Formats: sequence, C-alpha cells, structure tokens
Amino acid sequence: MKLIRFGAPGREKPGVLLPDGRRVDASSFIVDYDEEFFGSDGLARLERWLRNAGASAPEVPADARLGPPVARPSKIVCIGLNFRDHAAETGAKIPEEPIVFLKATSALAGPDDDVIIPRHSEKTDWEVELGVVIGKRASYVSEADAMSHVAGYVLHNDYSERAFQLERGGQWVKGKSCDTFAPLGPFLATRDEIADPHALRMWLRVNGETMQDGTSADMIFGVPKLVSYLSEFMSLLPGDVVSTGTPAGVGLGMKPPRFLKPGDEVELGIDGLGTSKQRLRACR
Repeated sequence: MKLIRFGAPGREKPGVLLPDGRRVDASSFIVDYDEEFFGSDGLARLERWLRNAGASAPEVPADARLGPPVARPSKIVCIGLNFRDHAAETGAKIPEEPIVFLKATSALAGPDDDVIIPRHSEKTDWEVELGVVIGKRASYVSEADAMSHVAGYVLHNDYSERAFQLERGGQWVKGKSCDTFAPLGPFLATRDEIADPHALRMWLRVNGETMQDGTSADMIFGVPKLVSYLSEFMSLLPGDVVSTGTPAGVGLGMKPPRFLKPGDEVELGIDGLGTSKQRLRACR
C-alpha cells in the first residue's frame, strides 16, 4: 500500500494512493497514521478495509495539499556520513559505527511545501535521504529480526543549515531541526512495495541542475543494521522515522560550496517512493 495524508497543515486526514492512481479518503476508518495506528496492526486492518470498502471510499480532491505521510512521530533519528561517496566528498573517514543524531519533529513538512530559510542563515543545504518508518516497537532487536519492525519507507529531504550544524557549538541538531527542514513524502510505501531498500536510485536537482545521483547500495550500514543498532540505545516506537543518510552531491561538498537562496527550487526522488519539490523562501 501507499499511504498519504492530505489537507491543511495540522489538520491532515489519512488516505491511500491506489494502484490505478486514484487517492481515496480513509478517515472514516482510520483516525491518523500515528503511533497508535502502526502499533495496533493498523496496516493489516487498513488492507482489509481497502479490499472491502476502498472502491467506494470518497476520492481525495485533485488539488488537495499532501502533508507528511506519517503524523508527528516521537522522534526522527538520522544517520550521518552513511554513504561512502558522501563521506569521501567531506574528507571524513568511513565510520566504524553509525553516527546518530536527532532531528526535531517540529521540522516536519509536506513533500511540496515551501521550505523556510531560517533567519541569519547563509548555508542552507540539501540531502536526499531514504526514510525508514518503524512499524512496531524495537528494543534490543537482532539484525535478523530487524526488518519485521519496519512498516515501510518514505522520501525525505534532510535540509541542513551548515553554519548552525558545524560552526555554532558543534551540535548537529541545531542545523537540522529548523521549521520545514524535514519534508516527507509524497507517500509511505509499505515494506512489501520495495523489494530491496539497498538498491534504489536516489537523485536531487536544484533549479533543474542535477546535484545528487546515487544509490542506496552505497550505504555503509544497511537498514537491518541501523534498526538493530539504534534499538540498543533507545526504543524505536511505531511511527518513528529513521533517515539513513545521503549520497554525494551536497552543497557543502562542492568546490566552492553552494547553498540555497530564496526562490530556488529543489526536486528529488527515490525509486518506488515518488518525487517531491520544494521552493525556498526567506523567513519573514
């Protein structure tokens, strides 16, 4: 299945993107795609509902805004320097263990929402990433069992303000958590929709120019390793998002570096997870 959320920011309703391209409203059956939904076998219940009532469900208006396909989770856990080519472009050593940081859930935005360049920012950057959505609580899980805790996958642009991240005390979370810096979607693809999360093309363009064109095969630590590893340090709750890192081609790695400015347009996509597009604007 492909799960969507639609409507005005903060008032999104759950829906489903059907194989024929129609989008149906599931709000008569599901309250939202949140921790309670994922943690109570919601995907199986939704699949049964679709088989029985999906054809007669109301369609989502064609002009409806799409929000992030998961309701605000307990946390967004990000993995730094998890692609070999990205580590190389930054001059960093290949990590021996995953580099972990958190991104504030208040940064969540819809896939095509405007991205706000924060005040005093001069180094806002882009990062196409594969997001993993947790389907059931994971605590001290093995790599062999890790995938059973995954609900599905989502396209994520891990926007980063590099000065805030690297020059303002060395706290990565400050450069990652600005409002609108986590556009997700357009949809959540359930685990069965993606045959191999480690064989997906990932790309990103700025104003039509290709900046990133990589593959998830270049990940240093794959999805089972990341879910298992993170579960040693924190419980991953249903609906949580694990963002698995970015391939080479970020603005920081260019010579000279290139960063985003108001009016720029960023478009990105991952095989099987659709595309998204954001326009940058200055903070008012």
